[in-house]
Amino acid sequence: MWRRVPRPEDGRVTEIITGLHMSPLELLALVGAVALVVARWLPPSARKRVTIAAGAVLVPSAVALGAVEIRWQMLPVLTAPAIALPFALSPLLRRRTGRPAWRARWWLALPGSVACVGLIATGPVAAWAFPVPVFPEPSGRFAVGTRVVQWTDPRRPETFTADPHDRRTVVVQLWYPAQKSPVGTPRAQYLGRTEDEARTVSDALAREVGLPGFLVDGVPHAHTHSVFNAPVADRGGRFPVVLFSPGSGGVRTQNTAWAEELASHGYVVAALDHPYDSAAVVLTNGRTLHAKTASTGDRDQDDKLAVGWTAVRAADLRFVLTRLDRPGRGETAGSLTGRLDTSRVAVTGHSMGGAAALQAARQDHRFDAVIDLDGYPHGPTAPSLHQPTLALTQAITPGTDPHYIPRLTKALKRNTTTSYRLTIPGAAHLTFMDAPLYLPPVPSIVGSLGRTESPHVVAATTLALLDTALRHKPGDLADILSAYGDLTSERAEAGGWHA
Repeated sequence: MWRRVPRPEDGRVTEIITGLHMSPLELLALVGAVALVVARWLPPSARKRVTIAAGAVLVPSAVALGAVEIRWQMLPVLTAPAIALPFALSPLLRRRTGRPAWRARWWLALPGSVACVGLIATGPVAAWAFPVPVFPEPSGRFAVGTRVVQWTDPRRPETFTADPHDRRTVVVQLWYPAQKSPVGTPRAQYLGRTEDEARTVSDALAREVGLPGFLVDGVPHAHTHSVFNAPVADRGGRFPVVLFSPGSGGVRTQNTAWAEELASHGYVVAALDHPYDSAAVVLTNGRTLHAKTASTGDRDQDDKLAVGWTAVRAADLRFVLTRLDRPGRGETAGSLTGRLDTSRVAVTGHSMGGAAALQAARQDHRFDAVIDLDGYPHGPTAPSLHQPTLALTQAITPGTDPHYIPRLTKALKRNTTTSYRLTIPGAAHLTFMDAPLYLPPVPSIVGSLGRTESPHVVAATTLALLDTALRHKPGDLADILSAYGDLTSERAEAGGWHA
C-alpha cells in the first residue's frame, strides 16, 4: 500500500510504503541490492542483463543517499551488494578479456547469497522498527498553526541552579486553529524549531531512556502537519485553551499528534518545556538546558523528589495560564490576541505531567477540567478537586505499581464533581505520547494498539471530556468513554462519593 506524504521543506512529495517508511531512493537501492545478489542464480541468458541493470540502479541510488545522509537502516542493505559485487562482476570482466569465466560452485555460493539476502532484509525490518515518524492527518475542520514563546517569571527563583539572580524560564509551544496554508508551505519540524534543535532534543531523549542516539536518528527528519506562525483561523470565535505538561524527562513536543488533533477541532494547546526537568530545552539565545532530575534508586527518596518536581511543574502551568490570561497579552500571544478564551481552560499532562496537572487544578480554580494521561499522583491529595477529571491509564498487569491505582482512586474521590478513570486495553505507558509513531511496536513499550490506533484513542477520549466540560456539548460522556475501555466513575453526592 502506497501512501503519499508531503515533504514540506521543498514542497515535493515523497512516497513511502506504509509500515516500512522508506524513501524512493532507499527503495531503489533495496531493489538494486536484491537484483545484484539474485542475478547469480538466474539463467545465463538473463544473468548479464540483470547484473548490469542492478548496478545501474544501485550505484546512483547509493551515491544520492550518501549526498543527503544515509540512515543507519540502509547500511546493511548497501553492505550486501558491496560483498556480492566482485563475484557478480568477475565473470563479466573475464569474458571481456577473453579469459574463461569462473563461477563458484553452487554449494559454495549459496551460503554467501543467503547471508547477503539476510543483510538486505535487515534494512526494511530496521526501517519498520525505527521509522521516520509519519503523523496522522488531523481530522478537524481547521488547519493547524504553531509558534514557540519563551517567558520568564520574575517572581520565582530558579531552584535548579545556585545563581540567586536566576529566574524561572519556561518555553511554550502553541498549536492553534489556523487558516489553510498554500500548497507547498513548509511544515513545522518535529521536536524543534530547526533541524539542529530537533537533533539536540532527539539525542537527549535517547540518552534519557538509555538508547543509542543513532537508533532514532530518523526522528529529527520528521515534519508535522502544522505551519509555523500561520495566520489564525478567521472563523470559530474565541478558542478554549488546553495546557500540557510532558512526562519526566519529556519535552513540549512529545504529544504533537495529540496537540494537532485538538487544534484542528478548535482548541489552543499550550505545551511546556520544564527546564532542568525536560531532557533538553533550547532557549531563544541558543543555550541548551539539560535535565538535572534523576532517580536515586531509593523508592522513598524518589517519591520525595517527585513531590518537589511536581510542585515546580504545577507552578509553571499556573504561570503560563497567567501569561495567556493577562490584560494586554498581545505582546506574547501575537496573532492569537483576542482569540483565546481563558474562561474555558483545561490542564493536562502525561506521567509526571499528569500529576502536575492534578496539583495545578487543586491550587488554581481557573482550570475548568483536568486530564491525567497515565500519571501517578505525586504530592498531597488535598485540597479537593473541583473540576471534571479524566484519568487515562495503561492496561493494569501484575507488574503495575501496586500503589498506582489506589493512589489515583484516592485523588479522584477527593473531587466535588464527577471524575472518570478509563483503563485502555492494550495501552502501555508510552501509548499516551508520540512514541508509537517511531519506536518498535513492542507491546510492553508502546502497547499493542498500533501506530494508527494509539493516537486516535488518546485524542478521541480527551476530546470527549474537553467537548463536554469546556463546550458543554450534549451527550452521555460515560457512554462515549466506555467504548474505549474499562470505565470507572467517581460521582460526588451529598453523602460522599460512589463508584
